[in-house]
Amino acid sequence: MGGTDPFRHHDTGRWLVQYTGRVLVVCPGCGGRALVTPRPDLPPPPYFSELLFLPRRLTCAGCGVIAHWTADLRGRGLVGAQPGGTEDPFFRRPLWLQTRCLSRVLWACNEEHLEALAAYVGATLRERGPARPTMAMFARLPRWMKESGHRAEVLAGLDRLRALARRSAPADRSDAAHERGDRPRHHGALYFRGGPYEDGV
Repeated sequence: MGGTDPFRHHDTGRWLVQYTGRVLVVCPGCGGRALVTPRPDLPPPPYFSELLFLPRRLTCAGCGVIAHWTADLRGRGLVGAQPGGTEDPFFRRPLWLQTRCLSRVLWACNEEHLEALAAYVGATLRERGPARPTMAMFARLPRWMKESGHRAEVLAGLDRLRALARRSAPADRSDAAHERGDRPRHHGALYFRGGPYEDGV
């Protein structure tokens, strides 16, 4: 098969954090779709890992809610967010893109993340990338998403998320998108204080 074969997937080693520059969440005000992004007045971070420490802003075009997040302090360091699970790692709001699939919950941070998952799940040949399995996103996916026998069901679930990504009203919210508190609670990495990410909102 050639390099353009749509059923071949090559893992470039991207981390989940690289999909957190824009996160679709359930609005704490109206229950519709809200958006979490780095604070717009800050320059883009030179390293993607710094996305875990950047001050964030939650905005809802539906009801006008605005909220702010900054990393916690531990000693002289900033505690980074921990991405993963069905809540966003900053405000701990339920992700907007969630659906029930194979008695579990299938989720994505945003449309780019969703399409990356679809490319991986739909591939019949998967080539491992250069990153260590502990870091690369695809290597850390749960087994039920990787099994060939589940491909059709998972792709159907991702199609439901595509449709959901085009909606924003509170009535469009998935019944899977509720607060569960299942996001990892471990401390994140530390970032030495004194950088541009500790000056409040």
